[in-house]
Amino acid sequence: MTTPEPMLVRIAAATSLGSRGEPRAAELELTKIWDELGDDGDPLHRCAVAHALADLQPEVREELAWDLRALDAAAGITDERAAAATGTAARGFAPSLHLNVAEAYRKLGDLPSARVHVDKGLAHVDALEDDGYGRMIHGGLARLSERLAADE
Repeated sequence: MTTPEPMLVRIAAATSLGSRGEPRAAELELTKIWDELGDDGDPLHRCAVAHALADLQPEVREELAWDLRALDAAAGITDERAAAATGTAARGFAPSLHLNVAEAYRKLGDLPSARVHVDKGLAHVDALEDDGYGRMIHGGLARLSERLAADE
């Protein structure tokens, strides 16, 4: 068994503050980590931090901005890097990230952009495992796709 990377442990600890009822502390620590990583930081770390910060935003526009940062960072993650840290291919991050972006666009009323990201997420669902997480993400994309079709 591999030892977890110290930065990923730190990101997980900061993220857990939010789920323990301390969203402001989580946001402060994750923002500090984001600033430390900088634009040239490890894309996997940047993706994880941005993904977590998106969930802490009270405003949908800020949530979308962080979701897009996570998606942008994910584009720089190689399969080797993803496998070393998570045991999965980098492509497996796309469905969840696109689902989050699509949902934020839907909340903002930008249905065409939401549809683009649902379609991109669905194009990568084959990278998900057939487990609870994979089924949750695939189901979320399918439900959002149906909702967008009904709203169009």
